[in-house]
Amino acid sequence: MAKRKTPLLVGAGILLVAAISGIGAMGLGGDDGEGAKQQPRTGATVTVTRGTLTEKAVLDGELGYGPDVPFLVKAQGTITWLPAPGTTVERGEAVLRVDDRPVVLLYGALPVYRDLAVPEAAPEEAPDEAPDPTPAPPAELKGMDVKQFETNLAALGYTGFTVDDTYSDLTAHAVKQWQHDLALPETGTVKAGDILYTPTSIRTATATARPGAPAEGSPLGYTSTRRMVTIQAPPADLAWAHRGTHVDVQLPDGKKATGTIGTVGKEAAAPPEGEEKTDPEISVTVTFDDKADLGRIDEGPVTVQYTLKQREHVLTVPVAALVALAEGGHGLELADGESFVKATTGLFADGKVEVSGPGIHEGLKVRIPE
Repeated sequence: MAKRKTPLLVGAGILLVAAISGIGAMGLGGDDGEGAKQQPRTGATVTVTRGTLTEKAVLDGELGYGPDVPFLVKAQGTITWLPAPGTTVERGEAVLRVDDRPVVLLYGALPVYRDLAVPEAAPEEAPDEAPDPTPAPPAELKGMDVKQFETNLAALGYTGFTVDDTYSDLTAHAVKQWQHDLALPETGTVKAGDILYTPTSIRTATATARPGAPAEGSPLGYTSTRRMVTIQAPPADLAWAHRGTHVDVQLPDGKKATGTIGTVGKEAAAPPEGEEKTDPEISVTVTFDDKADLGRIDEGPVTVQYTLKQREHVLTVPVAALVALAEGGHGLELADGESFVKATTGLFADGKVEVSGPGIHEGLKVRIPE
């Protein structure tokens, strides 16, 4: 994944040091407000202009479908089929097949942790035992996992039961219909290995196993079906990044798009063992406001920009026009090469600096010292 080890701040104040280094300190001299006469100097002249300065944070990112998430498969047996990488899988479709049985994708946040079935009645008592006049009914299977499954069953078009937190005989009857449509034994019981949950539809990633391998661990991963940008950077470089923050994205083909930060990692991850040691980084994802801006681009390096500061309708000059004054502060050398005016600096951005002070006005010509 592309990432910038040293994030760039467009308009960072350190540009000032580079601009005025090597320039001898100069004094204004005299008592008038127009500056003192100095030895004529050479150098290009520029004009003080009025405009907007924008300081931006600029980071490298990677366009794709987001980070891979591993499937934790509970089915036991041999993998007999896996989808091709990049396959979109929706609710009710098979993610993989184990012992030629489909493992079906459903939507939800709660992971599978048990089988779903109607509890069996207590066994009949032996003839020599006195019968219990009021045998206790079998305990009902209840839970949010039941409701999550029933919600999916109803969304797939199966009826005849109530979507609630109880796995009833009516639920089991609908499950048998579902199993019939999947060409499975009609048991009315949903094994933990029969289903997988994700929040929504998924796009399959590259498999880490192959058909014929045991179904264990995470043989397959998935990503989002939506194209997005992933940024990896130290937390200090992403202090401005919050869910909902709007950013600009320069695409691999040079075109620009707008996006919104969708997720911000909470914990910084150290680089994998064996890789060059760097500062721990967090992951940030950016979704696009209009996917039509992407055209057919699926992946590639991008540049993400966020506006940190902006000053409108201010007087600006190239940073290189600043000179250090002997009495402290900065000044501008007038185009005649013989006098200077003191300048108060503001925002630095895009190689320019905001300036103000007596005698500084739009259209004033100043010299860039050599």
